[in-house]
Amino acid sequence: MDVVVEKLTDLTRKITITLPEDMVQKELKDAYDKVQKDVKLKGFRRGKVPRSVILKNFQHKVEAEVAEKLVQDTYFSAIEQEKIDPVVHPEISEPKFKDDGTFSYVAMIDTKPEFELQGYKGLEVEKPVVAVSDAEVNAELESLRVEMAPLSSVGERAVATGDIAIVDFQGYHNDKPMKEVKNENFSVDVGSGRISPEFEEKLVGMKKGEEASHEVEFPAKYPNPVLAGKKVTFKVKVKDVKERLLPELDDEFAKDVGTEYAGLAELKKAIHDRIAKQKEDQADGDLTDRIMHKLLDNHSFPVPVRLVRYEVEEMIKVTVKSLEQKGMDLESAGINREELAERNRATAEKRVRGDFILKKIAEVEEIKITEEDMDRGFKRIGDQYNMPVAQVKQYFGGSRDDLLPFINELLNEKILAFLRAEATLLDVSTVETVSSEMVEE
Repeated sequence: MDVVVEKLTDLTRKITITLPEDMVQKELKDAYDKVQKDVKLKGFRRGKVPRSVILKNFQHKVEAEVAEKLVQDTYFSAIEQEKIDPVVHPEISEPKFKDDGTFSYVAMIDTKPEFELQGYKGLEVEKPVVAVSDAEVNAELESLRVEMAPLSSVGERAVATGDIAIVDFQGYHNDKPMKEVKNENFSVDVGSGRISPEFEEKLVGMKKGEEASHEVEFPAKYPNPVLAGKKVTFKVKVKDVKERLLPELDDEFAKDVGTEYAGLAELKKAIHDRIAKQKEDQADGDLTDRIMHKLLDNHSFPVPVRLVRYEVEEMIKVTVKSLEQKGMDLESAGINREELAERNRATAEKRVRGDFILKKIAEVEEIKITEEDMDRGFKRIGDQYNMPVAQVKQYFGGSRDDLLPFINELLNEKILAFLRAEATLLDVSTVETVSSEMVEE
């Protein structure tokens, strides 16, 4: 086996592999012998079809199958021979059976970037301050009060902020009806801003049975891509108007929220604790983000283009899945796939670089995933989805390849936990003092 390696970039290698005549011809002979033995052709008995006829009818199919087998049988030996450690599957091209009886193909691969770790211990990052105010607890209570309020039709009264308007609507763009922007008996929580503040405001003052046309201009970054950046005319009919009958905030209200609450004080404490936990989780995520930003600032090196391309595709899949849940695809949402890929590329590159940095830290610090880590991970998923651990394990399958993404996630979490423990946390006052000193200088 002859292997020629060309260095195209710091990380990309073009490997041309040529296999000897004896190996190639043996594989071809075995393949043709099998076809000759099994094939049925009109005018010939099984096993008696001449080789010339076999070549004429099956050469393309046989050579394609043999080429695939030769690549599978020799690629890993070739990269091991050249001591190359690829980070992604190769791109195989130019398979060719040559006149001299040999066979060659090209493998394009990306290798792991080489870099030195710079300052990953003792990173100075701001420590997020977690505090829960009475106003936040009261706002949550008010939200529960609104959520649990029974609804009552208002009769002939016009829509007011805080009402629930039941409407039929059809959206038009450039005088053409938008099939995705149409609904009947749709509940609009007027003033909540959940649909569009402008759309909701235009309902105020309308009465049951009234119809109107409202023009709404949606911002370019509106969450719904079908509406983003468009001026839409809505033909609206109000079917009903309902108001909320807000309950009193007392011990009976708390018991209605949940039997576990003996009174309003217990409900307030539970809300306080829940908000605190949410903030702590958010603060932990913010701290991790700050650490990753520091690591990325401290390390600049090229990353494999194929890994970036793969990460971009994974990000696009997330967008596609989100649209599918809304009954749309990229085209109906007015999203160009190439433009979406380009917008995601910088973020994808940072993710890939960050992953290499974390794995290098794991290597240096000898951070590994243990069976106990795996069991905790399985239990966490089971608790999240109310599944027994055995069922979670069954979902992942038995092979290591099936578990690799999960193992990688657990490893990254363990590395980041190590980095958080090693970080120098600055409280807000320290950060403000440092900033002031820098300004004065």
